[in-house]
Amino acid sequence: MQYLPVFLDLKTGPVLLIGAGELVRAKLRVLLSAGAQIRWYATDGDFDLGGLKDDHGQIEPADGDPLSADLAGVIAVLCAGAGDIGVAMSARARSVGLPVNVMDDLAHSTFIFPAIVDRGDVVVAIGTGGSSPVVARRVRERIEALLPARIGELAGFIGDFRKTINPRIAEMPLRRRFWERIVDGPIGALVLAGRKQEAEAALHGIADPTAFAGADHAGRSEGHVTLVGAGPGDPDLLTIKALRALQDADIVYYDELVTPEILDRIRRDASRVPVGRRVGKPGIGQDAVNKLLIEAAREGKRAVRLKGGDSYVFGRGGEEVDALRHAGVSYTIVPGITAGIGAAAQFEVPLTFRSKALRITFLTAHKERDAEAVDWSVLTDTKMTVVVYMGMTAAPAVRSGLLAAGRSPQTPVGVFARVTRPDAQAAVGTLDQLPDLVGKIDGGPAILIIGDVVAHSAPWRQQNLSGVIAQLLEPV
Repeated sequence: MQYLPVFLDLKTGPVLLIGAGELVRAKLRVLLSAGAQIRWYATDGDFDLGGLKDDHGQIEPADGDPLSADLAGVIAVLCAGAGDIGVAMSARARSVGLPVNVMDDLAHSTFIFPAIVDRGDVVVAIGTGGSSPVVARRVRERIEALLPARIGELAGFIGDFRKTINPRIAEMPLRRRFWERIVDGPIGALVLAGRKQEAEAALHGIADPTAFAGADHAGRSEGHVTLVGAGPGDPDLLTIKALRALQDADIVYYDELVTPEILDRIRRDASRVPVGRRVGKPGIGQDAVNKLLIEAAREGKRAVRLKGGDSYVFGRGGEEVDALRHAGVSYTIVPGITAGIGAAAQFEVPLTFRSKALRITFLTAHKERDAEAVDWSVLTDTKMTVVVYMGMTAAPAVRSGLLAAGRSPQTPVGVFARVTRPDAQAAVGTLDQLPDLVGKIDGGPAILIIGDVVAHSAPWRQQNLSGVIAQLLEPV
């Protein structure tokens, strides 16, 4: 994040606006809508508003040289269509610590104007660091289409009632849950439908706000644990339900494999606790994780257990659910895209293929002894695709086990690392080459896919094409 978005109260002092033409009138339009007091230096002497209305006397036309203007009390300086004066004015503003924006000149600006979605009390600012206003406008258009027209009225409605409702709810988490239920429930829907009087009547009809917020018999907030599958890494693959859980959470316990981009989707003021482990590094242990989840719920918190892939595919979600159930803690399970499915989609590996691959087996072998414990004899069917999680270290044992059981050394295999992420990587070949393929990978996490379906993958096709081109280019 190159710039921190902030909202400036423009009613606390005058804004100095310097410039001329349509560029400055565009800035006048925005400033007027924000209620600003504007001291305008028209560099061409033309103070024509071009159809804009100043019904409240917000604009003060100013004469003279803006470079010698009195800056006492001024809260910001804006230059639009000001030419060389903008650069000089920027230097003067900076010298006295005033924020300054020179239109289309990042080098001489200390803040930039975002694209704005204005819904009254709800204002959305979209910025691209000044690099692409067109992209910002396109994002704004999409947000405009998504936001209900009366979303600002809903915010104002809540603002009107907060002072009377909040003192009736002692715990801050319960207050947040109360308003979440208002926004997400029938009362919020009434406001968005333009039926404000009915919404007010319904809100007044809530006799016990604490109970409405979900408090227990003692008036305390009821805790809950949500197991969320974060998928293999791409934040766009999170489900809508997963995003909502992350936004509602009070505390999130996450694995090391969860990417920073996904952690960014967590509510900003929620606590984040790393509890995962990587191969070769100690973790806090599953019993300790279970205890943390139970304690958080008993404290009335909404806890999220966030882990890569899917909680129920080698994610120990079953153990956590057993512990929660035995402790009497309520829980929800939100599925995620497991790495095997992510790899299949990204690298075009059809895990099943009509008449060729009729079965799939998922197994884990992150240590050599895990691979040695597998009964490889049940995995020799040529119409079976085998997906091995955490198999890089145990790749030699995986190869040995399958070959000893009778699987062909020419069976296509692939090593797929960091799937769905920008730095995803693949190496494909045959079963007898498996350890060498792992050596081509620049670190995990990675999965192994073994079976004839790998020969249909994009990396396999590309490898064969490269081989044909190389043969064609060989001197005769």
